[in-house]
Amino acid sequence: MLDSYVNESMLMRAQEKKLLKIETHDLRDFSGDKHHKVDDRQYGGGPGMVLKAEPIYKAVKKIAKKNARVILLSATGKKFDVKAAKRLSTYSQLVFVCGRYEGVDERVAKYIADEELSIGDYVLTGGELPAMVIIDAVSRHILGVLGKQESLEENRLDVGVPVYTRPESMVIDKKKRTVPPVLLSGDHKKIKEWRKKARKK
Repeated sequence: MLDSYVNESMLMRAQEKKLLKIETHDLRDFSGDKHHKVDDRQYGGGPGMVLKAEPIYKAVKKIAKKNARVILLSATGKKFDVKAAKRLSTYSQLVFVCGRYEGVDERVAKYIADEELSIGDYVLTGGELPAMVIIDAVSRHILGVLGKQESLEENRLDVGVPVYTRPESMVIDKKKRTVPPVLLSGDHKKIKEWRKKARKK
């Protein structure tokens, strides 16, 4: 699931330039069970299956290098934001534990992961999509990944400003829609003022 995304576009180029390395690991490879089982019923009863702590612990011990940051992706984790993306970009290695089913044995959160992160106030079927979101956001803060550091919208004052391109005028639903005249004026002072006022947030 992750491989197809991380081997395209910006992330692929960053890996080719050796700016970052992204690897995926099958948790079943770390199961001691003869059927390579990584989940089980929860103690106390309840619906669905829970990911076991043991294969996760073995995987982290094998994968994580010194000073790695181990992150459990969970709906109950701290909300991921641009500040967290910048912070995580300073680590030499990030290890993401992607939950599945009805959750993950609580011992993973308490004793194995360094932190729990969530990408929003909703529940997904697994942690793979949040992992991709965080990998993408964090990678942008690694020098050279974007090519030009000024491309990093988070650092620009005009993030959230409406943008337009050619043609200057077009018809949408039988109405003429045009580019704001100030953007065509060439007056950079007025353009800067317009952008400040037009920001969406």
